[in-house]
This record gives sequence, structure tokens and C-alpha cells, in this order.
Amino acid sequence: MKKRKFFSAVMACSMVLALTGCGGNSTTPTTTQAPTTTASQETTTTAATTEASTTTQAQPSGGEAVTLKWAIWDQDATPYWIALKDAYEEKNDNVTIELIDLGSSDYMTVLATQLSGDTSTFDVVTVKDVPGYATLVQKNTIEPLDDYISKANIDLSLYGGATDQIMVDGKLYQLPFRNDFWVLFYNKDLFDKAGVEYPTNDMTFEQYDALARQVSSSDFGSSVYGAHYHTWRSAVQLFGVLDGEHSILSGTYDFFKPYYEMILNQEADGICRSFTNLKTEGLHYSAAFSGGDVAMMNMGSWFISTMISNLQSGDYDSSLCGNWAIAKYPHAEGVEAGSTLGTITGIAVSTGASNKDAAWDFVEFVSGTEGAKVMAETGNFPAIMTSEAMDIISSLDGFPQDEQSKAALEVSNLYLEVPYAENVSEINSILDSYHSSIMSGEMTIDEGIAAMNDAIGKIINK
Repeated sequence: MKKRKFFSAVMACSMVLALTGCGGNSTTPTTTQAPTTTASQETTTTAATTEASTTTQAQPSGGEAVTLKWAIWDQDATPYWIALKDAYEEKNDNVTIELIDLGSSDYMTVLATQLSGDTSTFDVVTVKDVPGYATLVQKNTIEPLDDYISKANIDLSLYGGATDQIMVDGKLYQLPFRNDFWVLFYNKDLFDKAGVEYPTNDMTFEQYDALARQVSSSDFGSSVYGAHYHTWRSAVQLFGVLDGEHSILSGTYDFFKPYYEMILNQEADGICRSFTNLKTEGLHYSAAFSGGDVAMMNMGSWFISTMISNLQSGDYDSSLCGNWAIAKYPHAEGVEAGSTLGTITGIAVSTGASNKDAAWDFVEFVSGTEGAKVMAETGNFPAIMTSEAMDIISSLDGFPQDEQSKAALEVSNLYLEVPYAENVSEINSILDSYHSSIMSGEMTIDEGIAAMNDAIGKIINK
């Protein structure tokens, strides 16, 4: 397959995406924010778009003309909105998809407010994160999709278990169409220099810890950190949810302890940079890895496009980090290789949709295998990672050429960083706070976990 090159717009988007990332309180990596649009500008733009589509749309032979209004954010900086719209309209010449950009800042809050109003005209809405999803469901502003899913005979197992984690009282109100998941980035040159074997796609945490220690070096002027952990709680705590038995909603968090012990021991031995220094210096994970002294780093798949684009542009020194690759996430003993953490972006039908069947058809397209192909072609990871989508992404110009990196894109079990719960925002905040207390040394591991158990237990049990 010939190498596919990113469009410049995809690259610009992905570079900022890596700077926003996902963390303790952020559940979905976001693209760069487009220039701010005022309410009056938005109204004018929307009205003009509506008028244009009304006056120029031909009556197609395929059926009655339909216009679906789709709530999105950052249209100018996010190539897949237009790509999905164009692909669907090409297939359905009687349908016009009208994009309504609500901006990235406070998107879910703005969306919930508009959907709750008497004059809401959205047919299809994009769901940016799980806490926002909870709000939309609680406000009864999006439709349950179970009947549609049943009639269309959709195989939910294609989503790797993600849909099970966003059920609300047994019902599903959105389908994912984008998925960013965590992998292990590594610098081949540092392993070669140390004479150490590369990471594999099936490593236990014990093997991973041993590998980090083997490749580390404290030699003056050429020190190497075997591992790197960004300051987000997700870079540490979520190692503990890969067994599928625990989640951030568990209520008791003793299962975090082995991972805090592993990483704090690595800190003490100089295997990784200290949390306190990272906080003080404000060192971003992208700068840490591209600096050429980090052998392994757990990070989201969005960083792949950042590596590609910055190496191609010369923003990253290829002599320091150009020989990079990825592997599947390490896992606990007995946990299936390929189990990882993910964040999803979903799409839903508004309860105020004027044509719910047509809106559902678009949702089905975007979240299905056809939409997955479109997402992959714009350099993004679809929620359904088909073999075709994997081939497209792994064939992007600049993607690592080893077979292991391609195989690392295969996910066996996807566990959401933030599964659905009415009180998930509060839980997130508490976990983030005590994570910082443990990593900074303000609390011992046992003290921090006991505080988590107490504070979140009160929320869950009230």
C-alpha cells in the first residue's frame, strides 16, 4: 500500500491535540480551538448556511430532501467533520448535513443549554466526554438508541467493550465514533545503545519495570530515563483498571497501591523523573520524549500523529527521537495483552430531531465501519478499529515500519478512563487531588488511598 501523507490541516490539528491530551479531569483529547465565534456571528453563520442550503439544494431522485443539523466544535481545525459530512452526502444525495460549530470551550455546557431550550433544532449531536453525556441523558435531551441498534442488528462487540461502560440503566444513548487509547512509546536508539531488547506487545508490569531499569543510565552527560510518567493521574492510577474488574467508580482503591509503589520506587532510583520536578518545571510529556533521554513512555494514541508531524516539520530532532516505535500497554499477570485504556467521542440523536430516523441513519454511518474508514483517512483513530482502518493508519507516511508497531494498534479490551456515572465528575476530582498528594509526598500511598476510599465512599453511598 502506498504511503499516505497527512494533510497539513490534520497535522496542525494533531500537534495541538497532543498538547491538550487527556488527564485526571479531562476525558477526551480535544483538537485545537478555532478562532472564537461570538453568539451573533454563530447565529449569522448558521442562518446563512440554512438559507443557502434551502435555496440551492436540488430535489434529489433518491427521496425527499432532508437537512440534518449536527452540533460539533472546532470545524476549521478538525478535518474529520467535513470528511464525514461529505462521505455521507455522497452516499445519500437527498440529505444535507449542516454543521453547527459551538466552539471547543465549554462545548458540552453550551450544548446542554441549547438542547434544553424550547427552540433547539439540533438533529444530531456530538458527545465530547462522559460527564457531559451524563448531563444530556439526565436532562432527557438525547434519544435512547436501543431500538435502532436492535433493528439494524449492530454488533456492539465491535466497540471493544466501550459501549458496555456508557450504558444508563441498561440503555445506550450514544455510539462512539472516535477512540483514543493508550500505548507504550519507546526510543529504539536508546535500547540499541544499552544493548537491551525492545519492549514487546505482551509484557507484564514486572517485565516492564525490569526493562525500564535495564535501559536506564546515570552516566554524566548521557543519562537515560527508562520510563516517563506525565503528571496526570491517568498515567499511574489507570494501570489498575486493566483487569476489567476495577474502575474509577469502584469506591475503594487499594488496587492502585502496586502501581504507586512501582513508580515511586522508580523515582527514588532515578529510573524516571520525579513528579515534583515535572510539576515545578512544567515539562510537557512531548518535550520529555522528543528530548531523546526517555526510553519508554505510556501515552495516548493521539501522540502518534504529533510524532509524525513534528519529525517531518523538523520541530523534533530526528537524531534524538526519530527512531521511535510503539508497543501495546503493559498489563498485570493474567490480564490479556492488548487491554488498554481509552477515551471516546460519541454521536447521538437529539430528542428534538425533526426526522429521527434520518438522524439515526447518519449516526449509524458515522459510528460504523464506513465512518471508521473516513476517520482513519484523516489520521484519527475510529471507535471501530477495522483491519482496513489499521492498515490506513499504519501506512501513513512516518508511522513506524516494524510489524510490532502495527500490531500495537490491535485492542483486545478497551476500558474507559471515565465510565458512566451520575457523580463521575466529583469522583474524578477527588482521585486527581489525592494522586497529587501521593506523588508529591504530601501523603503516603496508604494515607492517600485511605482518603480516596473515604471521600468517594461518601459520594457513592449517600
